[in-house]
Amino acid sequence: MEKIIIGVDPGTLIMGYGILKVEEHSRPEMLLMDVLYMKNISDYNLRIRHIYNSMVRLIDEYHPDHLAIEAPFFGKNVQSMLKLGRAQGVAIAAAISRDLSFTEYEPATIKQTITGNGNASKEQVRSMLMAQLGVELQNKYLDATDALAAAYTCWRITSNPYADIRAMLAPQKKKAKKKVSWAEYVTQNPDRKV
Repeated sequence: MEKIIIGVDPGTLIMGYGILKVEEHSRPEMLLMDVLYMKNISDYNLRIRHIYNSMVRLIDEYHPDHLAIEAPFFGKNVQSMLKLGRAQGVAIAAAISRDLSFTEYEPATIKQTITGNGNASKEQVRSMLMAQLGVELQNKYLDATDALAAAYTCWRITSNPYADIRAMLAPQKKKAKKKVSWAEYVTQNPDRKV
């Protein structure tokens, strides 16, 4: 059974996309990988429209079965996060308009699935994808490589539901314990002998 997955790395200046074709019991095949450059479009509304129209065109041309999209990362610049979220939302809206299901993947999950390291660099992800797909990927298309990695992650997780266990078992950052004064500790733990 053939399955086509489109992956997207959202952005309002550069948006990467990659399309994988997967046939049962065979290695996924890259059909397409590229980027939308929108730096020359000064009007933000026109960029958003360009994302939507480009996504609809890709979906209509390749008829994917699923959209895998990278979740926006949490950075210090709130405006950048909002713009990434809008780009992601528009790509998802295009998928929904064509009755296409979608899954969002955290960047660390994608990196963990591809390289075994949730903190891997874009270059490491590119190198592992080249090895796993048996293709040459140019370093200048790292946004497209990230999109292809999202599609590959989707395939790995959906074809083997246990493939994402590595991501779950990866070391997580420990939450800092709230410091409690001695008086609060005694009040909260009346049965403890001091």
